[in-house]
Amino acid sequence: MQNKVAIITGASKGIGRQTALAFAEAGYETVVVATSGASLLGLKEEIKKLYNRECLVCCGDLSDMNFVDSIPESAIERFGRIDVLVNNAAWRTIETMRSIDLATWEKTFRICITAPAFLAKLCAAAMEQRRINGVIINTSSIMSQQPGGNSPAYIACKGALESLTKELAITYGRSGIRVVGLKPGFIDTEMSNDYKSNLGDNISEKMAKELVEKTPLGRPGTANDIARAMVWLASPNAGYITGCDLTIDGGLSNNFNSYPIKKLQFPHEY
Repeated sequence: MQNKVAIITGASKGIGRQTALAFAEAGYETVVVATSGASLLGLKEEIKKLYNRECLVCCGDLSDMNFVDSIPESAIERFGRIDVLVNNAAWRTIETMRSIDLATWEKTFRICITAPAFLAKLCAAAMEQRRINGVIINTSSIMSQQPGGNSPAYIACKGALESLTKELAITYGRSGIRVVGLKPGFIDTEMSNDYKSNLGDNISEKMAKELVEKTPLGRPGTANDIARAMVWLASPNAGYITGCDLTIDGGLSNNFNSYPIKKLQFPHEY
């Protein structure tokens, strides 16, 4: 029997990289996608060394639809099947709606919503043709409902991706294909460490402290926290879950104020 195959976009670092490792550990052959060929080749070597699994590298820009089309084709050519698609890649700038230009807006949409939509379409077609009960996982963010006022195109895409998850679940459900969303909170990755003040000073550490002070579990999430959830969502243990989003944020999105404020009110209870 062929091993199951998972495609993971944005796999060169952070959540995507850890997700590729987690699927390889779970017995999947992987197709890793990103713009950094060197990082992907390093990941391929690590997967082979740690788990003795095959890994296909697809290096390119997801704003290029020709490249997007080639990813499922390459996976089928190499492995003969697709079982899981993880739409994890993202691109964004840190600026407000007042300053963002049209080119940046459109590039963000191509990478963060158009590429995931058409990758899902292509992978679902391959699954249907082979009668595979596959899974498509879309990585959104709690910022779709709690925006920070600093990345309008990215936030719009995350909201759209959540709606797309529901639409795709309805479209492909009778073919046995599940489509689920995953909404991380504050996760300690490279992407959460590029916030700067108007003077150019990095303020990521200050932002991280503030977010942790509002997180009930008292720590940032890790890429591994998200990766393990991805593997679980793709497994038969989550076999009746589709058309919805799983929030993984340590309780952050449900909390109104920080724990230092709570401690001012109830010093002996917090």
